[in-house]
Amino acid sequence: MTNVSSPKFKTQKTAFYVLLTYIICQLSVFLLIFIPDLKNALLTLFSGTPDEQLIKLSGWWSTASFMVAVVVSFILIAKNKSFWNVFSGEKMPLGKSIGWGVIGFFLVFLGQSIGAYIEFALGIEVGSENTESIMEVTKVAPIMIIAIVFLGPVLEELVFRRVIFGSIIQNYNFWIASIVSAVVFAAIHMDFTHILLYTICGMIFAFLYHKTKRLITPIIAHVLLNGFVTFIQMNADKFQV
Repeated sequence: MTNVSSPKFKTQKTAFYVLLTYIICQLSVFLLIFIPDLKNALLTLFSGTPDEQLIKLSGWWSTASFMVAVVVSFILIAKNKSFWNVFSGEKMPLGKSIGWGVIGFFLVFLGQSIGAYIEFALGIEVGSENTESIMEVTKVAPIMIIAIVFLGPVLEELVFRRVIFGSIIQNYNFWIASIVSAVVFAAIHMDFTHILLYTICGMIFAFLYHKTKRLITPIIAHVLLNGFVTFIQMNADKFQV
């Protein structure tokens, strides 16, 4: 019989609530669909054409929902000190963990390059529709940069690395835990044409977390990756000769 007062049960409960918070965050946009009066009222806060107003609302809503989800998640985690106890052994020193976060960015960049080469060999066109659609919103609503570069990586690493990968690896080996969490991470981005690229990223993030035993490491790599991609996409016109 499960001991509901045990640290393990409390940690599982916290992990479940963090996952639930993320799901609610992702589904919150449906409020704008099912409550048209709310959407119409919020649209009046933005200037521009009807299309521009809708895009701006989308950007602000996404950023606000991610921010709320991050805050709620850390409030939940603060009530359970054992939440971070996933691996046995000592954690890598913080300075080295940060350094591995920077190294991780280059590992992900290399992994994506290899993945892109494989996709090209399979006849898959270069370019992500998911990234392009997000960038279209960001150009009209720059507030999205906060969600893309900072809030998104923090929340996704909490969910896919700590909650999913961290839960699975306590019962299975690294490869099973990393592959399952990475595939789920890839699927949530709804860009199945390039699912290989997202899966590679997820596995490298899992490796960084497993190596240093600190979630700050994949968060840093994730932030750097998203920041780099956002900068390139937002300034693509300037790089064209």
